[in-house]
Amino acid sequence: MLMGGLILALAGIVTAVVAFYPNGQAGALPDPLEAVFPLPGDVVVRQTTIEVDLPVGYEILDLVADGIPVPISQLAVTEATGDWRWRPQDDGGYDGWTAGDHTIYVRWDRVTGENPDPGEYVWTFRVG
Repeated sequence: MLMGGLILALAGIVTAVVAFYPNGQAGALPDPLEAVFPLPGDVVVRQTTIEVDLPVGYEILDLVADGIPVPISQLAVTEATGDWRWRPQDDGGYDGWTAGDHTIYVRWDRVTGENPDPGEYVWTFRVG
C-alpha cells in the first residue's frame, strides 16, 4: 500500500514537470547564430524586443514578423557585438504584439571575409 502511494506521488511529480516544462531546454541554434530572444516557446509581455545575435561580420538580410517584412532600417544594430534588435513600431506596418503566438523568420549572411555564409532560422514565441 505504501509502495503504491509512493509510485503515485512520483508519477504526479513527473506529470507536473512535463506539464509546466514541456520543451525543456531550447533547441540548438544553427551556426553561426549565437542567440535569439525571446527563445522558442517563451511566453513574453507585449513590450518585448526581438533580439538576434550574430558574430561580428554578419548582417541580417531579412526579418519577417508573422509574415510581415520588417524594413531593415528599423533594426537597431550594435556592430561591435553583432546584436540586432527590433520592436514593433506604430509607423512600421506592424503595430505591436497581440496576445497569442508569433513567428519570426530571420535570414543572414556574412559580409566580411572571403566566403559567403548564408543562413536562416524560424521560431515561435507567445505573448501572454
